Amino acid sequence: MPGPTATRARIAVPAEEVELTAVRAQGAGGQNVNKVASAIHLRFDIRASSLPPEIQERLLALRDQRITQDGIIVLKAQRHRTQEMNRDDALARLNDMVNAVTLVQRKRIATRPSKGAKLRRLEGKKQRGETKSLRRKPVD
Repeated sequence: MPGPTATRARIAVPAEEVELTAVRAQGAGGQNVNKVASAIHLRFDIRASSLPPEIQERLLALRDQRITQDGIIVLKAQRHRTQEMNRDDALARLNDMVNAVTLVQRKRIATRPSKGAKLRRLEGKKQRGETKSLRRKPVD
C-alpha cells in the first residue's frame, strides 16, 4: 500500500495482448482432477505490449521467477474449479504485477512542526522521564 508520499496509477493490461492456454496435466487423478483439468497458463510479452516504455523497463528489471529472460511473464492458475475463474485470477494477478511497478513518488512538502505538536512531544517526553524515575525509587 503506498504511503502518503506515493501514488499508484491503475493500468489495465489489454486482453488482446494476453495469451491464455487451457492446460490439462498428465496423470491427473483423485480429488484434484477437476482443478487440474481447468488450469490456465497465461503468457504476456512485455516488450511487445502497449505499456509505456518506463513501465516495460521496470517490469523487465523486476527480480521475479515468473518473468523469463526474453521478457515474457508466465502465470499459472489452477486454484479454482472452472476455467473462467482461473482465467480471471490469472488476469488479476498480471494486472497486480503491472500495477506494482507503477508506483510514483511524490515530493513531500517540508513542513515545520506546529506549536501543538511540539507541546505534545514535550509532554510525552516528560511523562516518560517521570515513569523512568519511578522505576529507580524503592517501594515504601
